[in-house]
Amino acid sequence: MILFGLDRLLADPALRRPLAGRRIALLAHPASVAADLTHALDALAALPDLNLTAAFGPQHGLRGDKQDNMVESPDFLDPRHGIPVFSLYGEVRRPTAAMLDTFDVLLVDLQDLGCRIYTFITTLLYMLEAAARHGKAVWVLDRPNPAGRPVEGLTLRSGWESFVGAGPLPMRHGLTLGELARWFVAEFRLDVDCQVIPLQGWQPDAAPGFGWPLGERTWINPSPNAPNLSMARCYAGTVMLEGTTLSEGRGTTRPLELFGAPDLDARAVLAEMRALAPGWLAGCRLRDCWFEPTFHKHAGKLCNGVHIHVEDAAYRHGEFRPWRLQALAFKAIRRLHPDYPLWRDFTYEYEHDRLAIDLINGSELLRGWVDDPAATPADLDRLAARDEAAWSEARRDYLLY
Repeated sequence: MILFGLDRLLADPALRRPLAGRRIALLAHPASVAADLTHALDALAALPDLNLTAAFGPQHGLRGDKQDNMVESPDFLDPRHGIPVFSLYGEVRRPTAAMLDTFDVLLVDLQDLGCRIYTFITTLLYMLEAAARHGKAVWVLDRPNPAGRPVEGLTLRSGWESFVGAGPLPMRHGLTLGELARWFVAEFRLDVDCQVIPLQGWQPDAAPGFGWPLGERTWINPSPNAPNLSMARCYAGTVMLEGTTLSEGRGTTRPLELFGAPDLDARAVLAEMRALAPGWLAGCRLRDCWFEPTFHKHAGKLCNGVHIHVEDAAYRHGEFRPWRLQALAFKAIRRLHPDYPLWRDFTYEYEHDRLAIDLINGSELLRGWVDDPAATPADLDRLAARDEAAWSEARRDYLLY
């Protein structure tokens, strides 16, 4: 049986004893629920030995869901508990001094997806940095990494830090939020009282979930377009679609598991991918498909695309490499259509001067590889393999499981 950090804190008064007499704040989102599906805010507020004085919501909000990126959430007074709820994706990304004055200890209970670009981990770093400056304590109530332990992708290069790039991590980092907190404290030399309430019984290599306790715990969307485990597995690759003109399936029922466009020939793209680097397609099934987004890119238009299937017996966790797979799709499109307007030029996560695809990848290296006619899959593999090996070694000291 698996117990999340929240479950352990709720069940064990001894774990909560150091919180007695201190003002407690909670950083959470809609997936922050206990085993019985009670939201963390309600479950913690019901404990007579805790003094809950404030709450914080990251991107998409504490309880409600904002569908797209750069759709901000306001501060409000929680109607049930009468405490202020501060938005860290509204007027500010970092907590203000006034917000920090409302608590002594921050409990962080956020379900992550195991990908550098997922903004909840940047919010965690910002809170740790603020806590260090203001003498606040941070307790991370740990949750599983549903993408499991595999590492993949290029490491974010110095100078490319952003709200979708908290630090020198690869795209798929393979850590839990608690382990990430430990790494952040060490990497950024933060003088902060940071504790982790670990998971109990988490087996990241166990089938069929390989990170997520499939069949034991309910999946609740941590963000509106994270509807299932399949999306979490694909996300470290398909998130790059946000920096392109291709639809990532927002406005469909399978967002970030597929990609396409009205002018795409999916079968030709798949054939080119197989010709270029067949090994990069391992561990999943790829199906050409048609879909019509109801909103977002290509809304109301019939798109031809590719659906990445990772939910059946063909799925092989150790072989599936979503970042390489999606990079290969870009390369195939560029080879078939050298002038295809692939890269989306728009403001992305409040960055105006750098292309979204570069912010997402933490450098210009991926885009340069796609756009260079002479660059081969082996070239990208060499670059990424070095980063992946270095990260696998660097993260070792921070693993809790």
